[in-house]
Amino acid sequence: MSRQAHNSWVVLSPPFAERSLARCVFREHAQRLAVLVEQDADDATMGGALEAARGDVPKEERSTKLTAALSLLTDLARQRWLVRVTDAGEVEVQRPAGERLDPRREKARLRSQELVKRNEQLREPATRKFIESVVSPRGQQLSVYSLLRDGRELAASLRKARALPSEERPAALRWVIDPYLQFVEGDERCEHTRLRLQDIWRYFRHTWTNQYVSTPGRTMAFLVRDRSQSNHPVIGIGALGSPIVQIRERDAWLGWHPEAFMDFVTESPSAKLGVWLNKTIDTAIGELFVADLYAEELLTARDLHAPSVEVIDRLIAYGEDQREKHHRFANSPEMKRDLRRERSGDSTEHWRARAESHLYKSKRALTLADMLRSRMVLQRYLSGSPSVEAVRRLLANSDGVRMVKKVLRKARADRVGIAMADITVCGAVAPYSPLLGGKLVSMLAASPEVVDAYQRKYLEQESEIASSMAGRPIVRPSELVFLGTTSLYGIGSSQYNRLRMSAERLGGRPGERLEYVEIGRSEAFGTSHFTTSTVDALVKLVQQSSNGQRVNSIFGEGVSPKLRKLRDGLDQLNLPTDALLQHGRARIVYGVALARNLREYLLGMDGVPDYIFTLDDPRAGTEAISAWWMERWLSRRIESDDVLDEVARHTSVRDGRYLLHGACVRPPAAEEVQPTLFDDLVY
Repeated sequence: MSRQAHNSWVVLSPPFAERSLARCVFREHAQRLAVLVEQDADDATMGGALEAARGDVPKEERSTKLTAALSLLTDLARQRWLVRVTDAGEVEVQRPAGERLDPRREKARLRSQELVKRNEQLREPATRKFIESVVSPRGQQLSVYSLLRDGRELAASLRKARALPSEERPAALRWVIDPYLQFVEGDERCEHTRLRLQDIWRYFRHTWTNQYVSTPGRTMAFLVRDRSQSNHPVIGIGALGSPIVQIRERDAWLGWHPEAFMDFVTESPSAKLGVWLNKTIDTAIGELFVADLYAEELLTARDLHAPSVEVIDRLIAYGEDQREKHHRFANSPEMKRDLRRERSGDSTEHWRARAESHLYKSKRALTLADMLRSRMVLQRYLSGSPSVEAVRRLLANSDGVRMVKKVLRKARADRVGIAMADITVCGAVAPYSPLLGGKLVSMLAASPEVVDAYQRKYLEQESEIASSMAGRPIVRPSELVFLGTTSLYGIGSSQYNRLRMSAERLGGRPGERLEYVEIGRSEAFGTSHFTTSTVDALVKLVQQSSNGQRVNSIFGEGVSPKLRKLRDGLDQLNLPTDALLQHGRARIVYGVALARNLREYLLGMDGVPDYIFTLDDPRAGTEAISAWWMERWLSRRIESDDVLDEVARHTSVRDGRYLLHGACVRPPAAEEVQPTLFDDLVY
């Protein structure tokens, strides 16, 4: 899409009857919003305009369609989309032209987008109740405030360390700040405060610019704490989560984007590629439950080794039929697996039942059709032992190229959720944040101790989708070899810039580095600029539709059920879906390679990762990273009196119910927008 098209005016024409009250209210609301955007009105004023528009409609004439349209239009105005009503009475909107804004203005605009949802969440009664539960001491349980370090004391201690000779300063700084990692597991409690570690983590997560949401799939949260002080105050928090399945910039950098991979294998064809293709197809077919497909007479055991076009066509037709039945009959609560199920018993019966559901019958049949078609092509060119010449002939044929890409997607899908993770939360809290504590937390997120903890946590975990496809427990390797993340804003992240250290300090080889590499910018596409009320209204609209495709939010059903629901809702309103989902906030994509044979291991060509650091003593790695951070960042940072003055600003003095401290969560009133210190943190 060209830049001009990217910022063109688009028409919003919900299917309201001509001269209806709904059409008039929608148009008049657009006119009010156009003025408010021009005046740069705040979020509360926009919300007031929405309530006024709703009040213009008698209760008996209000509809889900009008509610969704008004709420969506208000969200766009809040994000500074331009709004206008043409002479012909058409409502049009235009995405903010971010490239014409100066960096500070653009950052402020994006922060306002995030704060809308964050403040909406902090106003919720359940969130307020949670905050009150951890702030108030109860019996042996201390207040979460006991985990906030007083900035005046910290600044004074750092000034004393700064006054020492340079050779004495490192040891002195370790007495002032002594970081360590603590992983958040189950209902484990802090030994100093008796608070649940999960509650501690969640409390500090609410100080972020954006709202706190749980994510499906694998997740591992951790605290970075300071053992130099009583109660071991919190320096920062972090979390790893299952990665986004497809990010073009990341996949190109890894070398497993289809086009990049084909360029690589075409330029350097080898017999190893043929071996890998055979191995991947054999493994994929071997991990599929097929007994019921035999019973349905869709294929025989012989067809697995000598497939035919007729067998493949039958599997495709069966898979599509089962997919249609899934959408008609799926019951979401029954389909969702309780991930906390005890693992002590035999889980085969559970996975067999999952495999025989309409969803996984469809997935199995279609996957098997893909793999059998790939096997047919492979047998045509590589019937015997693979040779370089045979691989060249394969890659010179269009069927061969399509087959290699299909196998690549399968190999990538098998590893993307287990050997890779996204850093979903990462940053320091006050008073450590002005000291670039975010850089410490970021590097610890890629530390040997985190890799080791990830391995131990998922060592015996049965893969949700693979086990459902196999009808039996499947345990994938849990070796983490790549971390990805993005900046919250598209104009740079001071937290990840120049973040690199010698791998030799972690037991690695000379010349190698553990580093955050900027690998591109993501597409400005998603749902984060819509409020919960808008999402709920759109989902309700789809549910009321007689012809909408049912989206069940079942893990394994497909990518981003929320995005699909929003698409369906926007379609119901006859709105330009792609234009409205492009929110205009491109983010910088970062990657951290933890292994030397990154691509080979991720594709299953190598069976064991070759880490750039040693895992023999993971906690020693944490100590080494902490020492590096003090030398590289902290010792230089404390030379600034302005920085230490900022540290001292975060005190334990109370201002009414709350502390004058940047790590204290202040739920905003209906008209408030809480300021935040965390501008460079990932979501």
